[in-house]
Amino acid sequence: MRVGMLMSRVRVEEKLLIDAFAARQVEVDLLDDRELIFDIGDSSPFRQYDVIIERCINHSRAVSALEMLNSWGIRTVNTYEVANVCGSKFSTTRALYAHGVPSPRTLLAFTPESALQAIESLGYPVVLKPAVGSWGRLLARINDRDAAEAVLEHKSVLGSYQHSIFYIQEYIAKPQRDIRSFVVGGENICAIYRTSEHWITNTARGGKASNCPITPEIEKLSCAAAAAVGGGVVAIDLLEKPGGELVVNEVNYTMEFRNSIDTTGVDIPAKVVDYVLKVGRGEA
Repeated sequence: MRVGMLMSRVRVEEKLLIDAFAARQVEVDLLDDRELIFDIGDSSPFRQYDVIIERCINHSRAVSALEMLNSWGIRTVNTYEVANVCGSKFSTTRALYAHGVPSPRTLLAFTPESALQAIESLGYPVVLKPAVGSWGRLLARINDRDAAEAVLEHKSVLGSYQHSIFYIQEYIAKPQRDIRSFVVGGENICAIYRTSEHWITNTARGGKASNCPITPEIEKLSCAAAAAVGGGVVAIDLLEKPGGELVVNEVNYTMEFRNSIDTTGVDIPAKVVDYVLKVGRGEA
C-alpha cells in the first residue's frame, strides 16, 4: 500500500505516526505543504497513493489540499468535508446543533452593535472566540459591559478575517478542567482531563493532562459529535456544567496527541494508522 502524509513539518505526532506505519511495514511519503504544487488539471502525481493522511498545521492549506485530492477521488484522512466543518467554530456548532448534540448556547453577530446586544441577551460572563483558531488563542471571557465594548472595538479595528464575525458563547463554569476525547473511525478510544487554574485549559496553554475514564455518557457524546462532523479521526472537547451535565464545545480534525498516550495507556498513533490503512483498502 502506498501512503502519503500531507504535513507542514515533522512534529512529535508525525514521528509517532511514521513509526506506527513502519511497524506495519508501510512506508510513508512525506508531502511537505511548503513545497507542494497542485496542477489542478493533472492528478497523476497523486494517483500512486491509496490514501493520504492530512497533518497540516495551517487550516487553509489543509482544506485546499483535501478539496483537490478528494475531487480527484483520492482517499484522505480526514476528508475535505470534515476539515471544512471542523475548521470553523461556527460550522462545527451548527453541525452539532443540527444533529442534536448538546452544546453551549451560541450566538452569531456581524457588527459590534449587534454583538453587544447578543452578549447582553446571554448575560455575563460570555466567551468571545475567533471563528477560526486553535490552541486556545484569542479567546476572551467577557465579564461586563465595559469589557465587551472594549474587546468588540479592538476586534473591529484591529481584527483580521477571523474576526469579521462575532462568535459568542455562553460561559460554562466548568470545574477547572475540560475533557478531550479521541474518536477514531467511530470508536471512542480514550479521553483525558485537561486541568488548569486558568479558565482556558488547553495543554498548549499550560493545562495538565490526566487520564479520564470513558463513561457511557462521554462515549455517546463523543461518537455523536464525531458523526455530526463527518467521522474520521477527531478529538472532541467536552465541558462539564455545574450540575454534571456534559456538553460538546469543539471538534478538532488534525488532533495532537503526544500528551495523551502515556496518560491514557492507549497507543493512539497505532489506532490512527490502522484506521488510515482501513480507509486505504476501501473498508471505511
